[in-house]
Amino acid sequence: MLGDTARASGNEGRGRRALILVENLSVPFDRRVWQECLTLRDAGWEVHVICPRGSKRDTEAEAEIDGVRIHRYPLNAATGGPAGYLREYGAALWHTARLARKVGPVHVVHACNPPDLLFLPALRLKRLGARFIFDQHDLVPELYLSRFDRGEDLLYRAVRGLERLTYRAADIVLATNESYKDVAVRRGGKRPEDVFVVRSAPQVERFRPVPPEPELKRGKPHLLCYLGVMGPQDGVDYALRALAALRDEVGRTDWHAVFVGGGDAFDAMVELSEQLGLSGQVQFTGRIPDADLVRYLSTADVCLSPDPRNPLNDVSTMNKVLEYMAMGRPIVSFELREARVSAGDAALYAPANDEAEFARLVAQLMDDPARRAEMGKIGQERISGRLSWRHSQQSLLAAYDAACRGRKGRRPRR
Repeated sequence: MLGDTARASGNEGRGRRALILVENLSVPFDRRVWQECLTLRDAGWEVHVICPRGSKRDTEAEAEIDGVRIHRYPLNAATGGPAGYLREYGAALWHTARLARKVGPVHVVHACNPPDLLFLPALRLKRLGARFIFDQHDLVPELYLSRFDRGEDLLYRAVRGLERLTYRAADIVLATNESYKDVAVRRGGKRPEDVFVVRSAPQVERFRPVPPEPELKRGKPHLLCYLGVMGPQDGVDYALRALAALRDEVGRTDWHAVFVGGGDAFDAMVELSEQLGLSGQVQFTGRIPDADLVRYLSTADVCLSPDPRNPLNDVSTMNKVLEYMAMGRPIVSFELREARVSAGDAALYAPANDEAEFARLVAQLMDDPARRAEMGKIGQERISGRLSWRHSQQSLLAAYDAACRGRKGRRPRR
């Protein structure tokens, strides 16, 4: 059984085995999952991970990295609507069950969503004596509403049903923020004491500022930067329209913007940039190595967090906001509940989805270097303080301690 959960390392999990299930990203590319793996390893757990292979990294079927044993399977991302998702999720569940049998008995099975389907292989392990921890990275019903804009149709009711079954199967729930915890208690029927907030936090060793490189500004006085996934719900289109307003309505052309990252909306966003006449001032890099990412962020004057208000974004913690703060960059965001919780005074907030006001706030920060510096300092202090990973480590280990207490001395059966 885990001991003092205030410690993030030691021998509290000595002799115990944990299996972490992931479907939507490879590991260690999934930064949150990797931080959890290392925290558990340092606490004495034997950690196994089952996840898909990456396309350009994390391609080996089997790997042991820093003492964590990773089992990967081939997976093609969904295309072609609902039938594509059925193929993807069906293959993922089959491979997950196959590899779980190979791993053998564990004390804790820890499933990360999306999708809300991994409770199925977890149930088999529960019957063999494991405890089930549900790590809720996304609210899938809200993700469905925000991504597909189809309302509360039959598929929406189906994903609500799967979420309900996952909550019911879980012994412990990990929530990424207080808003998600509220959903687990209110909608999922979980006891508050069985829901632990484990906030995502940037790896500070990955985000260390370097001297700015003025040449990245392409001859302009100011560099604006977006970092993150480019999906339908991520607001890159809002950012591009705001930049067009910055040029056309505010009358500012003294900037260059760089968009770092990829996703299934990447090509559409490049096309939208061209339609808005921004291709000369907006650069899309795709995914780039960490060293290049740090160069751009260290040079950026203002960072953009254009996620529009929708059922998912309003209650979700955005990793890019935390990463901007770790780099000491000022942020412009739309007014979102959890954006304020994360960034506080490290950001300026435009009314929800108001692209013109977003543009005006960017211009304000471009003209006020002293304010930019102060906001950047506030962000770094928040990341090194109450939002640091060490607080999340304590909560993660407390969750595992609660799970193990619930085992009442049972051993996993072979």
